[in-house]
Formats: sequence, structure tokens, C-alpha cells
Amino acid sequence: MERVIIFDTTLRDGEQAAGAALNVHEKLEIAQQLEKLGVDVIEAGFPISSPGDFKAVRTIAREVRQPIICALSHANPEAIDRAWEAVKEASQPRIHVFLSASDIHLFYQLKKSREEILEISRDMVARAKKYLSDVEFSPMDASRSEPTFIYRILEAVIDAGATTVNIPDTVGYAIPQEFGDLIEGIFNNVPNTHRAIVSVHCHNDLGLAVANSLEAIRRGARQVECTINGIGERAGNASLEEIVMALKTRNDFFGFTTNINTTQIYKTSRVVSELTGFLVQPNKAIVGANAFRHQSGIHQDGVIKKAITYEIIDPKTVGIPASSLVLGKLSGRHAFKERLAELGYSLSDEALDHAFTSFKELADKKKEVTDKDIESLIAEELRTASEVYHLDHVEVSCGNRSIPTATVRLIAPDGQVLADAALGTGPVDAVYKAINRIIGVPNQLTEFTVKSVTEGVDAIGEVLIRIESGGVTYTGRGASTDIIVASAKAYMNALNRLLIAKGSNKK
Repeated sequence: MERVIIFDTTLRDGEQAAGAALNVHEKLEIAQQLEKLGVDVIEAGFPISSPGDFKAVRTIAREVRQPIICALSHANPEAIDRAWEAVKEASQPRIHVFLSASDIHLFYQLKKSREEILEISRDMVARAKKYLSDVEFSPMDASRSEPTFIYRILEAVIDAGATTVNIPDTVGYAIPQEFGDLIEGIFNNVPNTHRAIVSVHCHNDLGLAVANSLEAIRRGARQVECTINGIGERAGNASLEEIVMALKTRNDFFGFTTNINTTQIYKTSRVVSELTGFLVQPNKAIVGANAFRHQSGIHQDGVIKKAITYEIIDPKTVGIPASSLVLGKLSGRHAFKERLAELGYSLSDEALDHAFTSFKELADKKKEVTDKDIESLIAEELRTASEVYHLDHVEVSCGNRSIPTATVRLIAPDGQVLADAALGTGPVDAVYKAINRIIGVPNQLTEFTVKSVTEGVDAIGEVLIRIESGGVTYTGRGASTDIIVASAKAYMNALNRLLIAKGSNKK
């Protein structure tokens, strides 16, 4: 079977989603998980956009060896030179040059003629080609461009050395039939397409990114650009997990394969959600909380008798256990470790001890500990693994006739115990003020969200916050059966990320 190349742009286009903010360490963690997932290409970032993005791309190029590491570049010499500096240490480097092609962009944004665009595209691909053999080119807003002009650009950049030509539906405007016609027209009208891979990059403004991508593959495209959980600019990008599982589940229709290790899909989704702070909607295909849950009596009856009656995908295929093992306060360390392995987690002995202690504490508060509870515990362990200050104790006093008061105790990096108290407009405000009195890092709270991880009055509550300091946003998450404690943990998580980032910048 022919193979479709999976080009993941979570770290570039995915991070452009409003509210996303990843530091170098978080980007590297995601890149390493993408390597385990088996993606062919990682678009690690946009080096010219900021020193931080340059550092992230260069770090990933040095550390992640299996996939192609790609850097995005404007069609200008400085950006291309910067992209090369960022990826030159990769085992398989690529530079991805882009330039607008639609008359809408040319007239209103670039103020250039088609002939100027054609010349710049050809020259910048040739410049990138001097550095390396693997060069990709994208005529931005291709789906709203004149097809004959797209044909001319593609022929010119392939002659200049482009080995991949990408057709972006930049604003999610295309309908599958017309997008498929555009791809087919490229093969019929660009004489040198046999010298390059034809790729597609679809956005989800009309909810058609995956449909457009699959139609493009059916019409001849052999690389598809996508993101984990479909995150990205505006309504997002084509979802990697949906494309891969569509090709796998409907192999009878498409007849293509990929290099993706699908059992890593769910874990990758969780890592990206955790680090970006973007929750996965329950009804999200493949990785949503409800993707393999059945509530209808008829459906339940069918699944019990034969799963295929209402499940077209075996959940184990994407890394989700087929059945739920209920754990409680009488469960032992071995059972807990086995459950973690089934959920895709492998912890060091020390981390396992911490997680098991947290599990026992939770089990004393709840009758049953679900998979979601366990995942929340592990996420909490991962959040505290690299913290600067540790939240040791929090206590609040509040009521409708009292002034909310909070006392907090933190453990400093040098082991010193620090404590303080504060008044606030509410218990959470009081806790945050007390923490600020100790740590003393100026910041502004810009977002505060609370949700229930599991069901029932004893559910784990998860708090997501975003703070801003020096024009940079930092995301924090915390979970506990006590929502005040969860709020304190989330704030400490965000502050620790801020402190780590400031420490890295000083170095």
C-alpha cells in the first residue's frame, strides 16, 4: 500500500491558537511524544518570529532524531537564513517557505503583482536549496487563488528545487469537491509534479478540514499537514487523529497506510491538552471523553454482545483501555501500577511512590477511583515534578458574614519553609494574594476556569488559569476534590512556569 506522510504542525500552527503558550521545555516534551507517535515530519516552529521560537526549534532539531524537523520561513533572505540556523543540526532538516498567492492577499496585504510573487517564490526556494536538499513551498491562500496561477508557481518552485509543494486552504474556505478538483488539476497541469510530493494544509473554519484533507489524499496528495486535537489558528487545523484513524478504519476505501503508532494517539492528545491548557471537548472524535462511552440502553446491549455493533474502532487501537478497572482504597501498589501501564504511563519508582500516595489519599475520599481520576493524579504529579516553589499547606476561612482569609505555606527551592496570610474578596482571591506575598513576582490573572473531571459530589475538580507577566502568558492547572486547593495548585503551577522561564532567559 502507498503511504501518506504525516506532517505535524502542532508546535507551529497549533501554537498560533489564541491563548496557547508553550515554553522550550514544553515544546521539546511534545516533540518527543510526537516522535513516539511516529509522525514523519515535525514543524517545530517559526524561527524568525522570536528568539524563544528559534531556541525551541534548534533544541528540538538537536534532541529529536527520528522525524524530519521542519522550520517555517517567510519568503525573504533573513527568515530563510534564520530557519537554516535553527534546523541545521537536525538529522533530517527541512525549510518550509511560504508566500501568499491569492489576489485578495496580493492586493490588500502585500501590494505586489503576480509576476513579483512568482519571482520571489522561485528565488527564495533557490536560496533555501543552497542550504539543504529538503525544501517545501506553500502558496498561501491557495484555495482562493486562480488555479492557473497556482500551476505556474508550483512549476517554478519545483524547477528551483522544492521537493514538497503544499496547497493550503488557509482560511478554511474550500468544499471537498472543489478542493479535490484543485489537487487533481495540479497533477494534470503542472508537468514536473513527479519531482515533488504534493501536500495539503487545511483549516477548519467551516468544519471541513479533515474532509478536505481526505479528499485531497484520494485525488493524489501524499502528505497531509495536521495537528493533535485539531488545535490551531481560529477554528483550528485538520485533526491528526481523525485523519489517521479514518485512513486506518476505512482502509477498504482509501487503501493507504501511515507510519503512525496509533496506540500513542490518546497519550499524545493528553500531553498536548495538558501543556497548552486547551481542554478536549467530550464529543471530540477519537480522543474525546465520550468517544467510546455508551449511554443508550440499546447501544449498551449491543456493545456487551458484540463491540462492533456500535464501535467501529477498538479503543485499544488508540491507546484507550477497552474496559474500566475500578480502583478503590483497598487496591494495592501493583494493581495501581498495572492500571497506569494500561493507560500508557511509565513512571520512575520515586514518581510512582508519590502518585500511589496521592491515589490512596483520594481513595479515602471517594468510593471509586476512575481512569479520569488517575489521569488527573498523574497530570498533577507531572506538573509538580519540575516546580520551583512547592505548595505545602493551604487553609481558608470564609462565609457570608466573614472576611475571606487564607493562610499558605510554601517550600522554597533551598528547602526553607515560608508562610503568610492574606484577606481577599473571596477564598481563592485570598489564597492568591497570600501566595503573591511570599513569591513576589508581578503578574495579572487573565483567565480562571473550573470544571469537573469526574461525576458525583466527590468529583475531582480541575482549575485552569492563565496569568500574564511581561507580556507573556503562562498557563497553570491544578486538580483536587477541594476546589480551593485545586485553585492554589493551578496558580502555583503557572507561577512555577513563569519562574522557570525567567530563569531560562537569564541563562
